[in-house]
Amino acid sequence: MEYVTLGRTGIRVNKNGFGALPIQRIDKSDAVSLARSAYHAGITFFDTARFYTDSEEKLGEAFEGMRGQVVIATKTGAENAAGFWKDLETSLHNLKTDYIDLYQFHNPAFCPKPGDGTGLYEAMIEAKEQGKIRHIGITNHRLSVAEEAVASGLYETLQFPFCYLASERDIALTEQCKKAGMGFIAMKALSGGLITNSAAAYAYLAQYENVLPIWGVQREAELAEFISYIDNPPVMTEAITAVIEQDRAELSGEFCRGCGYCMPCPAGIEINNCARMSLLLRRSPSELQLTQEVQEKMKKIESCLECGKCKAKCPYGLDTPALLKKNYEDYKRVLAGEVSVK
Repeated sequence: MEYVTLGRTGIRVNKNGFGALPIQRIDKSDAVSLARSAYHAGITFFDTARFYTDSEEKLGEAFEGMRGQVVIATKTGAENAAGFWKDLETSLHNLKTDYIDLYQFHNPAFCPKPGDGTGLYEAMIEAKEQGKIRHIGITNHRLSVAEEAVASGLYETLQFPFCYLASERDIALTEQCKKAGMGFIAMKALSGGLITNSAAAYAYLAQYENVLPIWGVQREAELAEFISYIDNPPVMTEAITAVIEQDRAELSGEFCRGCGYCMPCPAGIEINNCARMSLLLRRSPSELQLTQEVQEKMKKIESCLECGKCKAKCPYGLDTPALLKKNYEDYKRVLAGEVSVK
Protein backbone atom coordinates (compact mmCIF):
# COMPACT_ATOMS: atom_id res chain seq x y z
CA MET A 1 0.00 0.00 0.00
CA GLU A 2 1.38 3.40 -1.00
CA TYR A 3 1.14 6.34 1.41
CA VAL A 4 1.60 10.10 1.16
CA THR A 5 2.22 12.64 3.91
CA LEU A 6 0.52 16.01 3.46
CA GLY A 7 3.48 18.28 4.09
CA ARG A 8 3.91 19.67 7.58
CA THR A 9 0.41 18.60 8.65
CA GLY A 10 1.86 15.17 9.35
CA ILE A 11 -1.34 13.63 7.95
CA ARG A 12 -0.33 10.30 6.39
CA VAL A 13 -2.91 8.52 4.26
CA ASN A 14 -3.23 6.00 1.47
CA LYS A 15 -2.32 7.56 -1.89
CA ASN A 16 -5.97 7.39 -2.89
CA GLY A 17 -8.28 10.13 -1.65
CA PHE A 18 -12.07 10.02 -1.85
CA GLY A 19 -13.57 13.07 -3.55
CA ALA A 20 -17.11 13.38 -2.22
CA LEU A 21 -18.55 15.85 -4.72
CA PRO A 22 -20.27 13.13 -6.83
CA ILE A 23 -22.06 11.49 -3.90
CA GLN A 24 -24.45 14.43 -3.78
CA ARG A 25 -26.00 12.88 -6.92
CA ILE A 26 -26.91 9.55 -5.32
CA ASP A 27 -29.24 8.67 -2.46
CA LYS A 28 -28.01 8.60 1.12
CA SER A 29 -27.90 4.83 1.61
CA ASP A 30 -25.81 4.34 -1.54
CA ALA A 31 -23.51 7.20 -0.60
CA VAL A 32 -22.97 5.85 2.91
CA SER A 33 -22.27 2.38 1.53
CA LEU A 34 -19.78 3.77 -0.99
CA ALA A 35 -17.87 5.80 1.61
CA ARG A 36 -17.71 2.85 3.99
CA SER A 37 -16.55 0.53 1.21
CA ALA A 38 -13.72 2.95 0.49
CA TYR A 39 -12.76 3.05 4.17
CA HIS A 40 -12.77 -0.72 4.59
CA ALA A 41 -10.51 -1.01 1.55
CA GLY A 42 -7.93 1.31 3.13
CA ILE A 43 -8.93 4.78 1.89
CA THR A 44 -9.00 7.19 4.83
CA PHE A 45 -8.94 10.71 3.30
CA PHE A 46 -12.38 12.13 2.43
CA ASP A 47 -12.80 15.55 0.84
CA THR A 48 -16.12 17.41 0.72
CA ALA A 49 -17.42 21.02 0.87
CA ARG A 50 -20.34 23.15 2.00
CA PHE A 51 -20.93 23.83 -1.70
CA TYR A 52 -21.60 20.11 -2.36
CA THR A 53 -25.24 20.20 -1.15
CA ASP A 54 -25.78 17.12 1.09
CA SER A 55 -22.33 15.54 0.65
CA GLU A 56 -21.24 16.47 4.18
CA GLU A 57 -24.38 14.97 5.70
CA LYS A 58 -23.75 11.68 3.91
CA LEU A 59 -20.17 11.49 5.14
CA GLY A 60 -21.36 12.39 8.63
CA GLU A 61 -23.68 9.40 8.66
CA ALA A 62 -21.09 7.11 7.08
CA PHE A 63 -18.49 7.77 9.79
CA GLU A 64 -20.56 8.43 12.88
CA GLY A 65 -18.93 6.72 15.84
CA MET A 66 -15.59 6.20 14.06
CA ARG A 67 -14.45 9.80 13.64
CA GLY A 68 -10.85 9.24 14.68
CA GLN A 69 -10.31 6.61 12.01
CA VAL A 70 -10.75 8.91 9.01
CA VAL A 71 -9.36 12.24 7.85
CA ILE A 72 -12.09 14.66 6.81
CA ALA A 73 -11.45 17.75 4.74
CA THR A 74 -14.14 20.26 3.88
CA LYS A 75 -14.31 23.79 2.52
CA THR A 76 -15.95 27.18 2.95
CA GLY A 77 -16.75 29.60 0.18
CA ALA A 78 -17.48 32.39 2.66
CA GLU A 79 -16.52 35.94 1.75
CA ASN A 80 -16.34 37.33 5.29
CA ALA A 81 -15.87 36.22 8.88
CA ALA A 82 -19.60 35.96 9.63
CA GLY A 83 -20.09 33.64 6.68
CA PHE A 84 -17.03 31.65 7.73
CA TRP A 85 -18.40 30.89 11.19
CA LYS A 86 -21.82 30.02 9.80
CA ASP A 87 -20.29 27.58 7.30
CA LEU A 88 -18.01 26.03 9.91
CA GLU A 89 -20.81 25.38 12.40
CA THR A 90 -23.00 23.93 9.64
CA SER A 91 -20.18 21.63 8.51
CA LEU A 92 -19.50 20.43 12.06
CA HIS A 93 -23.20 19.68 12.48
CA ASN A 94 -23.54 17.90 9.14
CA LEU A 95 -20.38 15.84 9.64
CA LYS A 96 -21.45 14.93 13.19
CA THR A 97 -18.10 15.93 14.63
CA ASP A 98 -16.54 18.56 16.86
CA TYR A 99 -13.48 19.10 14.67
CA ILE A 100 -12.43 19.10 11.02
CA ASP A 101 -9.01 17.76 10.11
CA LEU A 102 -8.45 20.10 7.18
CA TYR A 103 -10.53 23.24 6.58
CA GLN A 104 -9.98 24.90 3.21
CA PHE A 105 -10.92 28.18 1.57
CA HIS A 106 -12.91 27.07 -1.48
CA ASN A 107 -11.51 28.54 -4.71
CA PRO A 108 -11.35 32.19 -3.63
CA ALA A 109 -10.57 34.78 -6.31
CA PHE A 110 -7.73 36.03 -4.10
CA CYS A 111 -5.40 34.62 -1.46
CA PRO A 112 -6.87 35.36 2.00
CA LYS A 113 -4.26 36.87 4.32
CA PRO A 114 -4.24 38.56 7.72
CA GLY A 115 -5.23 42.19 7.49
CA ASP A 116 -6.84 41.98 4.04
CA GLY A 117 -10.11 43.38 5.40
CA THR A 118 -12.20 40.22 5.00
CA GLY A 119 -11.41 38.71 8.40
CA LEU A 120 -11.29 35.28 6.76
CA TYR A 121 -7.76 34.25 7.69
CA GLU A 122 -8.15 35.62 11.20
CA ALA A 123 -11.27 33.45 11.57
CA MET A 124 -9.28 30.42 10.40
CA ILE A 125 -6.66 31.02 13.07
CA GLU A 126 -9.29 31.49 15.77
CA ALA A 127 -11.10 28.30 14.71
CA LYS A 128 -7.80 26.42 14.92
CA GLU A 129 -7.08 27.85 18.38
CA GLN A 130 -10.55 26.70 19.48
CA GLY A 131 -9.79 23.17 18.24
CA LYS A 132 -12.60 23.22 15.70
CA ILE A 133 -10.16 22.76 12.85
CA ARG A 134 -6.72 21.18 12.90
CA HIS A 135 -5.11 22.33 9.67
CA ILE A 136 -5.58 25.23 7.25
CA GLY A 137 -5.73 24.78 3.49
CA ILE A 138 -6.80 26.51 0.30
CA THR A 139 -8.17 25.24 -3.00
CA ASN A 140 -7.96 27.02 -6.31
CA HIS A 141 -8.19 26.79 -10.09
CA ARG A 142 -6.07 29.89 -10.71
CA LEU A 143 -2.32 29.40 -10.94
CA SER A 144 -1.57 32.95 -9.81
CA VAL A 145 -3.63 32.55 -6.61
CA ALA A 146 -2.18 29.10 -5.96
CA GLU A 147 1.38 30.35 -6.36
CA GLU A 148 0.67 33.28 -4.05
CA ALA A 149 -0.75 30.91 -1.43
CA VAL A 150 2.39 28.77 -1.54
CA ALA A 151 4.68 31.82 -1.31
CA SER A 152 2.70 33.29 1.59
CA GLY A 153 3.62 30.49 4.02
CA LEU A 154 0.12 30.79 5.51
CA TYR A 155 -1.27 27.47 4.32
CA GLU A 156 -0.55 23.86 5.17
CA THR A 157 -2.11 22.37 2.03
CA LEU A 158 -3.02 23.37 -1.50
CA GLN A 159 -5.70 21.64 -3.52
CA PHE A 160 -5.29 22.27 -7.24
CA PRO A 161 -6.26 20.58 -10.55
CA PHE A 162 -3.46 18.18 -11.51
CA CYS A 163 -3.37 15.32 -13.98
CA TYR A 164 -1.31 14.17 -16.93
CA LEU A 165 -2.59 17.12 -18.94
CA ALA A 166 -0.66 19.40 -16.59
CA SER A 167 1.48 22.25 -17.90
CA GLU A 168 5.10 22.78 -16.91
CA ARG A 169 3.94 25.55 -14.60
CA ASP A 170 1.46 23.16 -12.93
CA ILE A 171 4.24 20.63 -12.39
CA ALA A 172 6.49 23.34 -10.96
CA LEU A 173 3.72 24.15 -8.47
CA THR A 174 3.96 20.65 -6.96
CA GLU A 175 7.67 21.16 -6.42
CA GLN A 176 7.08 24.58 -4.84
CA CYS A 177 4.68 22.94 -2.38
CA LYS A 178 7.20 20.24 -1.59
CA LYS A 179 9.91 22.79 -0.82
CA ALA A 180 7.49 24.83 1.29
CA GLY A 181 6.38 21.80 3.31
CA MET A 182 2.83 22.09 1.98
CA GLY A 183 0.65 19.13 1.17
CA PHE A 184 -0.51 18.99 -2.46
CA ILE A 185 -3.99 17.56 -3.07
CA ALA A 186 -4.71 16.85 -6.72
CA MET A 187 -8.29 17.47 -7.77
CA LYS A 188 -9.61 16.86 -11.29
CA ALA A 189 -7.18 13.94 -11.60
CA LEU A 190 -9.45 12.61 -14.36
CA SER A 191 -9.94 16.12 -15.81
CA GLY A 192 -13.64 16.17 -15.03
CA GLY A 193 -14.25 12.83 -16.76
CA LEU A 194 -12.33 13.59 -19.96
CA ILE A 195 -9.56 11.19 -18.92
CA THR A 196 -11.07 7.72 -19.21
CA ASN A 197 -8.04 5.55 -18.42
CA SER A 198 -7.83 5.54 -14.63
CA ALA A 199 -4.73 3.33 -14.62
CA ALA A 200 -2.86 5.90 -16.70
CA ALA A 201 -4.11 8.70 -14.44
CA TYR A 202 -2.96 6.83 -11.34
CA ALA A 203 0.44 5.87 -12.77
CA TYR A 204 1.20 9.45 -13.77
CA LEU A 205 0.33 10.93 -10.37
CA ALA A 206 2.16 8.13 -8.53
CA GLN A 207 5.41 9.64 -9.84
CA TYR A 208 4.92 12.60 -7.50
CA GLU A 209 5.61 11.45 -3.96
CA ASN A 210 4.08 14.51 -2.30
CA VAL A 211 0.82 14.50 -4.30
CA LEU A 212 -2.43 13.04 -2.98
CA PRO A 213 -4.99 12.48 -5.75
CA ILE A 214 -8.66 12.59 -4.80
CA TRP A 215 -10.90 10.57 -7.09
CA GLY A 216 -14.50 11.64 -7.51
CA VAL A 217 -16.65 8.51 -7.50
CA GLN A 218 -20.36 7.81 -7.27
CA ARG A 219 -20.55 4.13 -8.30
CA GLU A 220 -19.19 0.95 -6.75
CA ALA A 221 -17.61 -0.03 -10.08
CA GLU A 222 -15.67 3.23 -10.22
CA LEU A 223 -14.50 2.82 -6.64
CA ALA A 224 -13.47 -0.78 -7.32
CA GLU A 225 -10.97 0.42 -9.94
CA PHE A 226 -9.12 2.61 -7.47
CA ILE A 227 -9.34 0.05 -4.69
CA SER A 228 -7.67 -2.47 -7.01
CA TYR A 229 -4.73 -0.08 -7.36
CA ILE A 230 -4.04 -0.11 -3.62
CA ASP A 231 -2.35 -3.52 -3.77
CA ASN A 232 -1.46 -3.42 -7.47
CA PRO A 233 -0.58 0.20 -8.31
CA PRO A 234 -0.22 0.90 -12.04
CA VAL A 235 3.20 2.13 -13.13
CA MET A 236 4.38 4.03 -16.18
CA THR A 237 4.83 1.58 -19.04
CA GLU A 238 5.20 2.08 -22.77
CA ALA A 239 1.50 1.34 -23.22
CA ILE A 240 0.42 3.86 -20.57
CA THR A 241 2.85 6.45 -21.93
CA ALA A 242 1.26 6.01 -25.36
CA VAL A 243 -2.22 6.58 -23.87
CA ILE A 244 -1.05 9.76 -22.18
CA GLU A 245 0.61 11.10 -25.30
CA GLN A 246 -2.50 10.45 -27.37
CA ASP A 247 -4.73 12.18 -24.81
CA ARG A 248 -2.39 15.14 -24.61
CA ALA A 249 -2.57 15.52 -28.38
CA GLU A 250 -6.37 15.32 -28.42
CA LEU A 251 -6.92 17.60 -25.44
CA SER A 252 -4.31 20.21 -26.19
CA GLY A 253 -5.49 23.80 -26.43
CA GLU A 254 -8.53 25.36 -24.80
CA PHE A 255 -11.22 23.09 -23.44
CA CYS A 256 -13.75 23.16 -20.63
CA ARG A 257 -12.65 21.18 -17.54
CA GLY A 258 -16.21 21.03 -16.20
CA CYS A 259 -15.33 22.70 -12.89
CA GLY A 260 -18.70 24.47 -12.73
CA TYR A 261 -17.47 27.80 -11.37
CA CYS A 262 -19.27 29.55 -14.25
CA MET A 263 -22.58 28.39 -12.85
CA PRO A 264 -25.42 29.16 -12.38
CA CYS A 265 -26.35 30.43 -15.82
CA PRO A 266 -29.12 33.07 -15.99
CA ALA A 267 -30.52 31.27 -19.05
CA GLY A 268 -30.47 27.88 -17.33
CA ILE A 269 -27.72 26.41 -19.54
CA GLU A 270 -25.77 23.55 -17.94
CA ILE A 271 -22.51 25.16 -19.05
CA ASN A 272 -20.10 22.79 -17.32
CA ASN A 273 -21.28 19.89 -19.50
CA CYS A 274 -22.60 21.65 -22.60
CA ALA A 275 -19.36 23.57 -23.19
CA ARG A 276 -17.40 20.32 -23.51
CA MET A 277 -19.99 18.17 -25.25
CA SER A 278 -17.83 17.60 -28.33
CA LEU A 279 -15.19 15.94 -26.16
CA LEU A 280 -17.74 13.97 -24.16
CA LEU A 281 -19.22 12.59 -27.37
CA ARG A 282 -15.84 11.29 -28.44
CA ARG A 283 -14.42 10.20 -25.10
CA SER A 284 -17.39 8.42 -23.53
CA PRO A 285 -20.12 6.17 -24.91
CA SER A 286 -21.89 8.58 -27.28
CA GLU A 287 -25.34 7.17 -26.53
CA LEU A 288 -25.09 8.68 -23.06
CA GLN A 289 -24.92 12.14 -24.62
CA LEU A 290 -27.63 11.68 -27.25
CA THR A 291 -30.63 11.09 -25.01
CA GLN A 292 -33.69 13.32 -25.22
CA GLU A 293 -32.76 14.85 -21.87
CA VAL A 294 -29.31 15.87 -23.06
CA GLN A 295 -30.69 17.15 -26.35
CA GLU A 296 -33.02 19.46 -24.42
CA LYS A 297 -30.10 20.70 -22.31
CA MET A 298 -28.06 21.47 -25.42
CA LYS A 299 -30.98 23.26 -27.06
CA LYS A 300 -30.95 25.77 -24.20
CA ILE A 301 -27.77 27.17 -25.70
CA GLU A 302 -30.05 28.88 -28.23
CA SER A 303 -31.28 31.01 -25.29
CA CYS A 304 -27.80 32.29 -24.37
CA LEU A 305 -28.11 35.91 -23.25
CA GLU A 306 -24.52 36.78 -24.18
CA CYS A 307 -24.32 38.37 -20.74
CA GLY A 308 -20.70 37.35 -20.30
CA LYS A 309 -21.10 36.27 -16.68
CA CYS A 310 -19.79 32.77 -17.37
CA LYS A 311 -16.77 34.13 -19.22
CA ALA A 312 -15.97 36.49 -16.36
CA LYS A 313 -16.08 33.68 -13.80
CA CYS A 314 -14.09 31.07 -15.75
CA PRO A 315 -10.81 30.43 -13.86
CA TYR A 316 -9.22 29.25 -17.12
CA GLY A 317 -10.07 32.41 -19.07
CA LEU A 318 -12.18 30.60 -21.66
CA ASP A 319 -14.53 32.39 -24.05
CA THR A 320 -17.41 30.30 -22.73
CA PRO A 321 -20.22 31.69 -24.94
CA ALA A 322 -18.15 30.96 -28.05
CA LEU A 323 -17.32 27.50 -26.72
CA LEU A 324 -21.00 26.78 -26.11
CA LYS A 325 -21.92 27.75 -29.67
CA LYS A 326 -19.09 25.65 -31.13
CA ASN A 327 -20.13 22.59 -29.14
CA TYR A 328 -23.79 23.07 -30.04
CA GLU A 329 -23.04 23.21 -33.76
CA ASP A 330 -20.93 20.06 -33.44
CA TYR A 331 -23.70 18.35 -31.47
CA LYS A 332 -26.31 19.16 -34.12
CA ARG A 333 -24.08 17.67 -36.81
CA VAL A 334 -23.78 14.46 -34.80
CA LEU A 335 -27.56 14.29 -34.33
CA ALA A 336 -28.05 14.80 -38.06
CA GLY A 337 -25.67 11.97 -38.83
CA GLU A 338 -23.23 14.27 -40.58
CA VAL A 339 -20.44 13.35 -38.14
CA SER A 340 -19.90 9.90 -36.66
CA VAL A 341 -18.65 9.26 -33.14
CA LYS A 342 -17.94 6.05 -31.28
